[in-house]
Amino acid sequence: MANRVPGYGDLVDRQAKMQSKYSLEVEQVVRVWMEMVTGQPVMPEIAQDTPLGPDRMQSALRDGVYLCKLMNSIDPGSCRPNTHSNIPFKHMENIGMFLNACEEYGVKKLDMFQTVDLYDNTNFGGVIQTILALGRKCQANNFLGPVLGPKESTPRSREWTNEQLRRGNAIISLQMGTNKHQDSGLDALCRRQIIPHPNSAQ
Repeated sequence: MANRVPGYGDLVDRQAKMQSKYSLEVEQVVRVWMEMVTGQPVMPEIAQDTPLGPDRMQSALRDGVYLCKLMNSIDPGSCRPNTHSNIPFKHMENIGMFLNACEEYGVKKLDMFQTVDLYDNTNFGGVIQTILALGRKCQANNFLGPVLGPKESTPRSREWTNEQLRRGNAIISLQMGTNKHQDSGLDALCRRQIIPHPNSAQ
């Protein structure tokens, strides 16, 4: 596959903005979590307490094999990566398998990166955000392994009876000008008088 041609104009500005928001601290938290879940280092030759940075992390995850191992550790049998091919198409296929497994596990599509974000390293911050979303979903799905990030909020539906809805319609909101504190001391149909201060200029 040919190397991607560098972007121009607005694309360059957007990529620079995304890179400026990239956090090595968040990357390190994600890396340690992945290594605890899989039991395997992301890059064996580099110590765990040494941040990799987006370029080295991208090269370690680019073939999609490690991501599939991560997903299989969380949800066994959800990914079957091709581990014996150096063909770019197979690598992108592995990444796609990981993303499909994430979606089936319950990660929202809005939280997932695009295959090219990882493979071409156009938005590696998006890859980190997807793994964070996966960590949150693990807690919601009662995964017994290590915890990553805050617990995902769960929706609470409320049921209202027809009687409660009718009573609610009869209540006039304070935003509609019936605030008793605002109206206190005012007489209906009377004008408010403005009396100048004695020392003010005439």
